[in-house]
Amino acid sequence: MTIEISKEARQQAITSIERYFRENMEEPIGNIGAGALLGFFLEEVGPLVYNKAVAEVQERLQLRISEIDLEVHEDEFQYWRKYDKAKKGK
Repeated sequence: MTIEISKEARQQAITSIERYFRENMEEPIGNIGAGALLGFFLEEVGPLVYNKAVAEVQERLQLRISEIDLEVHEDEFQYWRKYDKAKKGK
């Protein structure tokens, strides 16, 4: 699976990589090099990040599903209890 990002996001990422190299490395990196590095990381490391995110979403959804009965539970056979309470209140 190839991770695709928008043109705008790609340009922002390339600009960020270029800045990172300027500020933290001995050698600057050009636009083409930064684009190639971004492509490498998207292909090589991107699926790892994607799979981790999917696993976390699955975990959160499972937790929500396991709690849904608490949120939407209704007690059964409440008619007579309601009737008896009304009768006692008179």
